[in-house]
Amino acid sequence: MLLLANSLIDGFLNSNGIGQGIVVLQVLGSIIMVAAIVGKWQELSFVSRATRRFLRDFATGADVLEYYIKRRPTATTGLESIYRETSERLLKMLTPDVRTVLVGRQSENGDIAALSNHEIELIRGTCEHALDEEEIRVEHGMGVIATVVALSPMLGLLGTVWGVLDAFAEMGTQGSASLATIAPSISSALVTTVVGLLIAIPGVIAFNQMNATIRSVTSDMEGFADELIGRVACEFQGRGA
Repeated sequence: MLLLANSLIDGFLNSNGIGQGIVVLQVLGSIIMVAAIVGKWQELSFVSRATRRFLRDFATGADVLEYYIKRRPTATTGLESIYRETSERLLKMLTPDVRTVLVGRQSENGDIAALSNHEIELIRGTCEHALDEEEIRVEHGMGVIATVVALSPMLGLLGTVWGVLDAFAEMGTQGSASLATIAPSISSALVTTVVGLLIAIPGVIAFNQMNATIRSVTSDMEGFADELIGRVACEFQGRGA
């Protein structure tokens, strides 16, 4: 590892201005990528824990609105945001008297609320819109990581090709094709490719792992949204007079 570091440093110092500039861009990109990875890992860890906690608490409710009425979720996670917006839309669909009874819990009569098919579809639209927004939000930041992972080796290849061109131009100028003449220039030209790969490889690993977590979170949100609309339909559609 120390030998590799020394080789990279020597190659960087001996490379031309284009190669050094590309390495600087790659290092800056890697710093941004690492910051994005750390922040996203923390966010996904929090979301995963909060999602499990919310699903556990929501499942204990006697009806679909109990969690909303008792706790007034603050939408700190995607599921809570979906649930809150859907619950607020549901309450707006009900008559003022029914809302007073439900929110105040003045009655346990199961036949006080009725919604038409059209109203259920409006609630479904609200739920699906909130789901789409949360799926976009949970994927936010992944584009930065993907961009750095893709560009780093490409920039490295550009630097290497540029360095090789300079090496051959220098060889033509000197009129010599000996290994001692061209080897240092080729070695310096390869530094950008090595740096690009060193950035891209761990970036790809982190990106794929986080992508798997994101798919798990979005799957939980989609399943919850379907269950939520199903429970709304079962508890409120066509009930009462």
